[in-house]
This record gives sequence, C-alpha cells and structure tokens, in this order.
Amino acid sequence: MSILDVCRKRWRFLAAAAAGTAAVCLLRSEVERKTLSVEEFHISSPKIRGKRTLVFLSDLHDNCFGPGNEDLLKAIEKARPDGILIGGDTMVAKGTGDIRRALSLVRRLAARWPVYCGNGNHESRMRWERETYGRRYEAYKNQLQAWGVHYLENDTAFLGEDIAVTGADLQQRFYRKAFFRRPEPMGPDYLARRVGDADEKRFQILLLHSPMYFENCARWGADLTLCGHFHGGTIRLPLLGGVMTPQYQFFLPWCAGAFERDGKRMIVSRGLGTHSINIRLNNLPQLVVIRLRGADERGR
Repeated sequence: MSILDVCRKRWRFLAAAAAGTAAVCLLRSEVERKTLSVEEFHISSPKIRGKRTLVFLSDLHDNCFGPGNEDLLKAIEKARPDGILIGGDTMVAKGTGDIRRALSLVRRLAARWPVYCGNGNHESRMRWERETYGRRYEAYKNQLQAWGVHYLENDTAFLGEDIAVTGADLQQRFYRKAFFRRPEPMGPDYLARRVGDADEKRFQILLLHSPMYFENCARWGADLTLCGHFHGGTIRLPLLGGVMTPQYQFFLPWCAGAFERDGKRMIVSRGLGTHSINIRLNNLPQLVVIRLRGADERGR
C-alpha cells in the first residue's frame, strides 16, 4: 500500500469519525432541548418580610415541554410560587412572528399566579420592525394586560409590600451582533432615565434581558437582577462554561449562573428554548426557582 493510499484511508476514517460524532451530538442536543431542569437559588435580605418563592422563566422561544407545556406548568406548580417573573423572548420574532403559543402559556400562568413580564429582544423586535410584524407587539402586550399581567415596559409593579419588580426595555443598540458592530456600553444614568430610581425601601428586582450590564444594574440599586438572552452559551464545556452567545461573543463568564457584586445579586438563566442555532449540549433548559427570605430567618 502506498503512502497516498494510507493517507486517504486515514482521512476517510477521520471523516467518518467526525460525522459520527456530529450525529451523536445532534441527537443528544435534540434530547436536551426537551429535558427540563429546575434549579433553586436562595437569597436572604433584611428587606424581605417572611418567605417568598418566585419562578423565573426566560427565553422560552415557543418551546414546549409536554403537550400544551403541561410538564412546564407542573414544574412551576410544584415550586408553589408566590409570583411568576418572565424575562422576555417567550416567542420567536422571526418569519411570521406567531404569538399564539406564548399567549396560551401566559394565559394559564396568569389564571393562577401574579405574573410580571419584561421584554426581551424578540418582543422588542416586533415593535422595532413594524413593517414586518404589524401590530403584533401591541396585540401581545394588550392581551397580557387584559389578563392582569404586569407588563413592565420600563415600568415597576409591586409584589406585596416588600418587593418591587422593574422591567427595563433595552434599546436595539444593546443587542448588536459582535461580528458586525459591538454592543454599546451602557451610560451610568441610562437605567434611571429609562425606569426612574430604584426603590430603596423594598427589595428591588430588575428584569433586564441581557446580563452584559450587571455593573450598571448594581449601581442603579437592583438587589437582584434577572437576565437570560445568552441561552447558557449554547454549548457548555467543563471549566470553560458557555461557548457562544446569540450575539456571537465567546466564553463570556456570565452566560449562566449566579453572580454577586457589592452585595447585589444577578441570576442568569440558561433559558428554556432555542432559535436559529437550535443546539444545546451540556446545557439543559432551565426553570429558575428563587427562594427569598428575611435576614432574620436565615437559620429557619
């Protein structure tokens, strides 16, 4: 056998191995995309009276866990929440921008629990690109408000007397793709100009879809910032974390998880769905359960 034949044989073997590995990864990704994980975070604060449980959903992107999202609803019910927080991107604003599946889920949530809903880039895209989506954004927002949902488009609502929930609607320039034009930094007074001052007396929660601006959120006064958008980094590697965000940034440390800065917290959800790049590896869809309690109840 000649050297050329040996090389050809090795290349065929490597090509076959690569194709087999890719097939296994795609199969695993399909399984992961429909495998719901529930993860709890515990936070104590002297601003909290008693104990509260909140469920945070982000980046569902029309995904379904069981027929009619029954598995997702059962997981939420099991957590026994006092309120539901939605961090945006419940639908996929591409193509027709169908909002029916998102509406179906939120309707069922709002029938049972207080719901607080912030915008992601997909909700905002329906407003930015009016020529494509018509008045779908207004239809979505108006229907949720008719069901009693607190729709927080640069607005604040209260959960009891001790928790303020604010939703900040980021502008398009903060969602730019890094390959084409870097997302803009956030000015020091941006959040205050968009949503007003933070509530210093209540436990202040901020729904901000992108986790890139935690420092700004902490300075603004958010005791807890809830984000998504990065889908956990799409593929998660041991020690390295998330590989790539939807804005084509690589190995950012805040793709998912809990972070702290000067006593302020940020939780970044891995999200519940995908779009465009429909891949998840070592990156199960995540339903976030947040257990809040007062500082004097830490040991109880």
